Amino acid sequence: MEVFLNDWDVIIIGAGAAGLMCAITAGKRGRRVLVIEISNKPGKKILMSGGGRCNFTNLQTDTNKFLSKNPNFCKSALSRYTHDSFIQLVQEHQISYHEKGFGQLFCDNSSKDILNMLLAEAKKYQVVIKTDCKIKQYEHKDFFMLDTYSEEHKAKSLVVATGGLSVPTLGGSDYGYQIATTYGHEVTSLRPALVPFVFTDTFKVLSEKLSGVSMQAHLSVNKQEFVENILFTHRGLSGPAVLQISNYWVEGDEITMNLLPSIDCTNLLLAQKQKNPKSLLRKVLYPYLPRKLVIELQNMWWPNKKELPIAEISELLLRDLSDKIQNWKLKPSTTEGYRTAEVTLGGVDTDEISSKTMDFKEVDNIVLVIGKTEGHIDQSLFA
Repeated sequence: MEVFLNDWDVIIIGAGAAGLMCAITAGKRGRRVLVIEISNKPGKKILMSGGGRCNFTNLQTDTNKFLSKNPNFCKSALSRYTHDSFIQLVQEHQISYHEKGFGQLFCDNSSKDILNMLLAEAKKYQVVIKTDCKIKQYEHKDFFMLDTYSEEHKAKSLVVATGGLSVPTLGGSDYGYQIATTYGHEVTSLRPALVPFVFTDTFKVLSEKLSGVSMQAHLSVNKQEFVENILFTHRGLSGPAVLQISNYWVEGDEITMNLLPSIDCTNLLLAQKQKNPKSLLRKVLYPYLPRKLVIELQNMWWPNKKELPIAEISELLLRDLSDKIQNWKLKPSTTEGYRTAEVTLGGVDTDEISSKTMDFKEVDNIVLVIGKTEGHIDQSLFA
């Protein structure tokens, strides 16, 4: 009888967060596991997560933090592998971490700590990882056969953990969607999400001048709202609040930005008009907004009164300026696209996947794992 040397129990396509965690879990169960990665290194997106510190989980993770046509789809995975489960693994590897706002947990040192932890766990369970490994073709009969140009591999089970289209320079591709459609599964409409906005109108000129300025703001669109930091860029807007709201923005939509979400700007200005009548309006705003931003707002909205004391500025104008500051209407022309998007919104229809096993419902032994930030996504991938 012929012995097939590259015979595995499980082949996993993709050495990202989901692929590595799946490999570790299968290895713990005594399976012979091969992970195939097209990039030259595993876990590249893990390394960029959280600005290089890996926002590896969130203490507030629950099902309402995820976008899905079927909001109950993630319940099974999240209930069986909680954020406490991953934190325990992190602590076992003596990785120091800290909590930021909204329950986000970050490494104190580097995202490399999380990647090295996963690779160490994989090694412990004799998982084999092959990088720079591109699949030429695959077929499925009694088992899965994969031709990787240099070798052929076969396995009883196949896991597709290729991620979505985001950040193609780090391996993002539509390969997983291609496999899904090959087996007759529907792929919903796709678009970049958790992605910065690009402007082409007069706001672009402003954002170029303010590039690098960061501050807290309230953003809203389509009945969704977020209060977090924004970042002015040379192309438009980025930062946590922008990335979150991009999940709900559709091209052509207008977003509303409140630059002073924690105070009533009208009350502030009218009160200062009485208490400090000789103050200049820009000096009244300096304690609340970045100085560079105040100067640009002054040049746009009250250039002819910039040297007038606030007492000489009419109440009507102060109310109008307050409304602009707290209800600034902006219309992005587009987003930065998949080049910088952290995730792909949409994917394989969840109606066609088992929420408990991630199996394709129509094909035995093929599992699909194709990935709101703040650690919720990372937790779902590990789960």
